[in-house]
Amino acid sequence: MSSPSILIVDDDKNLLELLRMRLESANYDVAAALKEEDAIDAVKKQVFDLSIIDLQLTKGDGISLMEEFHLFYPDMPVIILTAYGSIETAVDAIKRGAFNYITKPFDPRELLLQIERALENRRLTSEIKRLKDFLGERFNFSNIIANSMKMQRVLEHVSQIAKTESTVYLHGESGTGKELIAKAIHLASNRRDKSFVAINCAAIPETLLESELFGHEKGAFTGAVRTSKGLFAQAHEGTLFLDEIGDMPASIQAKLLRVLQEKNFYPLGSEKPVVVDVRIIVATNKDLKAEVKKGIFREDLFYRIHVIPIYLPSLRERKEDIPPLIEYFIKKSCNQMKKEAKNMTSTAIQKLLHYDWPGNIRELENTIEYAVAMTNQDVISEDLILPTTGGPWKPLKPFKEARDTFEKEYLIRLLELTEGNISKAAIFSGKYRADLYNLLRKHTLKPEAFKRV
Repeated sequence: MSSPSILIVDDDKNLLELLRMRLESANYDVAAALKEEDAIDAVKKQVFDLSIIDLQLTKGDGISLMEEFHLFYPDMPVIILTAYGSIETAVDAIKRGAFNYITKPFDPRELLLQIERALENRRLTSEIKRLKDFLGERFNFSNIIANSMKMQRVLEHVSQIAKTESTVYLHGESGTGKELIAKAIHLASNRRDKSFVAINCAAIPETLLESELFGHEKGAFTGAVRTSKGLFAQAHEGTLFLDEIGDMPASIQAKLLRVLQEKNFYPLGSEKPVVVDVRIIVATNKDLKAEVKKGIFREDLFYRIHVIPIYLPSLRERKEDIPPLIEYFIKKSCNQMKKEAKNMTSTAIQKLLHYDWPGNIRELENTIEYAVAMTNQDVISEDLILPTTGGPWKPLKPFKEARDTFEKEYLIRLLELTEGNISKAAIFSGKYRADLYNLLRKHTLKPEAFKRV
């Protein structure tokens, strides 16, 4: 297998050579360019797996060069190097398509780690694009947002297991999109042209659930005025999705186990078995292992359904997906309400990123729908975002301001602990005395002010 190819673009010849040597020693195939025109020529002649570009170039800037690269290869990840570390530039670089942003001087280990992540992200993106193109082509599945590594892993698993006949066990908090993933599995499987039948086991009373699942004969119970085909029979040769299976009553659990083992069942009031060929996907927001220990859920059924477990991360575990989800839900809500397209202020987006989302994607969608409904402006402001959650919230500070605040608070605490003794402070902090004095001058702090009288 050939080594990944990397193009480095920097007008500093010494840094360019240093980067080339480090990356070649890490077994990468490296090309280097001092000038933008040489870099563009290289991209025209060769497909690179990744590019590293300095922000400040002789004739222009690295972000513009990256955009030229993306005209040829839109999926090529780019890491921007810069000595000018502002949060605005970082956000702009990533908004315009950079994979990441590293400030010089940088730790070589950090650069290698970012390269590994970018290459892995490209591999996953390629596989997911293949899956989403297939789903989107035939079933309009463009609403699966998977920018985060965790969700990309989920979709990678979907592509790997979809064509098997194994039972899939989806677990995760409410609102994480378990039914959407169940549909994706079905639509990428060999059963895609047959029925996908879904039922929420928690939403139907126990007295009706058995009839819903297995059907009944006319006169099987009071009110059974006609024969009814159950969901198992409706899903024959297709997929049956049992959502919230942890809430299934014990009596139904026993019958479900028999169906999974024997591939047939008796509708209520019938003496004739119905043979079914169904692929089962189950979902739960409960810890079923704990439910088994409590005696609430059958152990034998648990092991029968727990064949291919897929964990769906909560929204707070995949916050990288929040900005594209915001964009998707704004567009969706505007279309439904027949409103002009809306934008959202950066402070409003920060507020959404700061929140923990106990209701996950479902709660985010409701929040965006409310904001779109309530705004009379072209831009959605932060006062329309989560107005009833209460509690203090502060926008994210710029990086330099946050770092300076932390430094000053750290130095004050350090001087309080050491009573202004610089030798002790240097040992505690692992800094040289000269460096400490420079930091104290920067923040106008005097060691003698902390000495005890």
